[in-house]
Amino acid sequence: MTRAQPARNKNFDEIPLAQRSKAVRTNDLITRKIVFTTFLLVGTFTLFFGTNLLSIRDYFYKQIGLERQIDDDRLLGHYPYPEAISEDLRTIYPGLQVHKDTYTALLNMRAAAERDGIYLIFLSGYRSIDLQKEIFYDNKSLRNQVAVERARVSAPPGYSEHSTGYAIDIGDATMRYTDFEVEFEQTPAFRWLQENAARYHFILSFPKGNSQKVSYEPWHWRFEGTVEALEQFKKANQQLFSEISNID
Repeated sequence: MTRAQPARNKNFDEIPLAQRSKAVRTNDLITRKIVFTTFLLVGTFTLFFGTNLLSIRDYFYKQIGLERQIDDDRLLGHYPYPEAISEDLRTIYPGLQVHKDTYTALLNMRAAAERDGIYLIFLSGYRSIDLQKEIFYDNKSLRNQVAVERARVSAPPGYSEHSTGYAIDIGDATMRYTDFEVEFEQTPAFRWLQENAARYHFILSFPKGNSQKVSYEPWHWRFEGTVEALEQFKKANQQLFSEISNID
């Protein structure tokens, strides 16, 4: 007894084999056209608008009142910094050391100020991470401050420019009561630094309204006179450069 054959789809069987294959290739061609068109549109958009994407994003952030972060590894507003190695430190006077690249520029700047009748005094230079730990946590406890409050006037350990040896706190030798005080901005020494510090590659680290939200410190300057020094402060300068670019 012969087994009954399953019924065939009459309409499909009547389509010649060659035409069936052609139908499959047509579908592939349509898919390829869609993919190609999509890539073409994306490529065109990137070519003509890609260079402006960052400025478009910055504009959007500005409109909604947000600040664009260059980097997200800050801690309470401060960037991380490595500790200078002892071989790279030079002593200005007992208890105060700076990075060797800072040393000569700092002494030259002090000598130039004296020729103009201005007497700079150096208050604090290199600080080890351990010392910064004592300053941050001990003072935080003594002043009954939480970390966020203390960070506005002192960096957490591992996040202080002083640990690099490139930062220096400066005072006016004739007005010592302004040491580490905002009133330092009223001294002849500060006015001289504003006009001349850049000649010796020093920049004010925390001016008024700085984006790191650190308290204004007219006494705190950092040296940027070498590529190595610039590398240390690359993130801070990227933020500053971004802000200047937005103003322009």
